[in-house]
Amino acid sequence: MSVTRREFLQTASLVAAASPMCNAHAFAPIVIDTHLHCFAGLKDPRFPYHTNAPYRPASVAPPEKLLQCMDGAGVNFAIVVHPEPYQDDHRYLEYCLEVGKGRVKGTCLVFADRPDSMAQLPKLAKRGDVVAVRMHAYAPERLPPFGKPEMRAFWKKASDLGLAVQLHIEPRYAPQFEPFIRDFRSTQVIVDHLGRPLQGTPEEHAVIVRWSRLPNVFIKLAALPSAAEYPYRDIAPIVRQVVDAYGADRLIYGGGFGENATPESYRAARERIRAHLSHLKPEDQAKVMGTNAEKLFGFAK
Repeated sequence: MSVTRREFLQTASLVAAASPMCNAHAFAPIVIDTHLHCFAGLKDPRFPYHTNAPYRPASVAPPEKLLQCMDGAGVNFAIVVHPEPYQDDHRYLEYCLEVGKGRVKGTCLVFADRPDSMAQLPKLAKRGDVVAVRMHAYAPERLPPFGKPEMRAFWKKASDLGLAVQLHIEPRYAPQFEPFIRDFRSTQVIVDHLGRPLQGTPEEHAVIVRWSRLPNVFIKLAALPSAAEYPYRDIAPIVRQVVDAYGADRLIYGGGFGENATPESYRAARERIRAHLSHLKPEDQAKVMGTNAEKLFGFAK
């Protein structure tokens, strides 16, 4: 059987990473940060925050700085997750994608119960560098239209357009999403931030852990809190539970970029996540840190 040059390089990089005798010229596995936000701040009139913004960061975290941090930290590609302050105004996301020039792709945000918002999806999907649409369910006053036809229409539209559905939810809302995950089995579902386990009870989060039985669900290792932060619980056992449930093939990493990020801090944030994977083989760690996202989002090294 013939092996393509790309397959050879990927295999060689994994072997090199696993071997303590690898030399400085060995190929490194691909690294993809699947979760970061960019902000233009309050003073850029080109990209104002939405009138319905739930918060308005004064900080500036532009894509130009992101690329510098990526270069310095050894990150090949990244996903800019369109943040809530812009709501469904995607002008800044599109700016980030233009600056990223193929190294950056994006997750958009539209609202299932607003026809004018949903009408944006075909155009965004047609770009080719918007790979997912995000849905929030954590603030009681800003929930998606559970129990209404608009909810199913949202999932069908995302599925028809080939977009993944990205869920940023508290565990208590998980049961209301499960029917759609099961019905739209060809649609990839990405759960942000481990499913926010510390914002729910272990019993509530167990629903998201059980989603590991559904082959279209991926879970993101991102925004891992310190035990020194509220609610002062050790996240390590929960990470291990999720890693054991989902396995190396359906985990992706994200995080570490922000207004105060440096290449050094960005790399250190990645290594803190990798430390939770120390029980995995090097080739499985490589899947979580980039190879899975390469396949999921269509990046080409």
